[in-house]
Amino acid sequence: MTGFILMLIAIVPLGLSVKSNKKLFGKLGIVLTYVSFILQLGYFITRWMAVKHAPVSNMFEFMTFFGIMLVGGFLLIYHMYKQVSVGLFVIPVSLIVIGYGSVFTSDASPLVPSLKSNWLAIHVITVAMSSAILSISFATGMMYLLKVLDVTKKTISSRSLEFVLYCLIVVVGFIGASTVFGFTTEQVTLNYVDIQGNESTVIYEMYPLIVNENKQQVGILTISNKIDAAKLNSITWAFLVGTLLYIVIRIITRKSISQLLKPLTKRVNANLMDEISYRAVVIGFPLFALGGLLFAMIWAQIAWGRFWGWDPKEVWALITFLFYAAMLHLRLSKSWEGEKTAWMAIIGFGIIIFNQIFVNLVIAGLHSYA
Repeated sequence: MTGFILMLIAIVPLGLSVKSNKKLFGKLGIVLTYVSFILQLGYFITRWMAVKHAPVSNMFEFMTFFGIMLVGGFLLIYHMYKQVSVGLFVIPVSLIVIGYGSVFTSDASPLVPSLKSNWLAIHVITVAMSSAILSISFATGMMYLLKVLDVTKKTISSRSLEFVLYCLIVVVGFIGASTVFGFTTEQVTLNYVDIQGNESTVIYEMYPLIVNENKQQVGILTISNKIDAAKLNSITWAFLVGTLLYIVIRIITRKSISQLLKPLTKRVNANLMDEISYRAVVIGFPLFALGGLLFAMIWAQIAWGRFWGWDPKEVWALITFLFYAAMLHLRLSKSWEGEKTAWMAIIGFGIIIFNQIFVNLVIAGLHSYA
């Protein structure tokens, strides 16, 4: 918690540094970020020692570590390019990721048999680290677009950028809704017959809007038993609350989110942001190839007796790999730079988040440990 608060405080001097161009504020922000990173990394290590296995086996643990590695990725890029402004965009994303992870239970639970392996640490930690480094390109891609686009005009690019920012607000809405429901509402338990015809029970942390077939008469929408209605219900609440929050911000400020953020990129060098986006992918892509594909296939062979099985998580890992491979190919052979690179970086981040959130929570598969 202390590390999270320090990271939140670090945004202030980083913002003052970008706004006033005074190096003292920048140095203070970097020091606070370092202290926050060390404290959170210490938390990760002590939890590992306490639970006797790598603490990346559920959504709380993985998303927390993902957020920590995002900060680590920023510090790596800072030492390469000395760009304090990057932290002003990376740190809020890290806070959102860690905040999202905090809505899940933090209790340590016994590992299922397939997770009792050293490959848990090797595979998942490598994936988290590589995904975090790749996500740096999302932040710098956003900075590039905010710098070069005229966000006051209603173009396809400006509207698309605003939609991306809206999606981030939705995640904030999910965190807020989960926190409020957690303090004000009791859990709702529903019984239904699952797709195999067995009597099953599902627990709703938020008021049930979406329920499975053969359930008690609660909710406003019934869906197939093939989909986890409770988890889809959480995503629905996220969009409802996030949309309301977005509308409130627009009404109060009378500006789009893009217009509110654009002044922060006043001193940003667009070409340098483009270069950082590319370098982040160059570093993160081979790491993801190792962790997301090679290490994953080795572990799959040990755990399930096959290297590949077209599980949803495996498919989306392959999609992620192919996307960033295509991004590098287009960059090197077709000279896709600038705005094209920025949009591909944003789409790539969307694929990573879709894989970690929607595939984990909604689509049933062998990797549904969350």
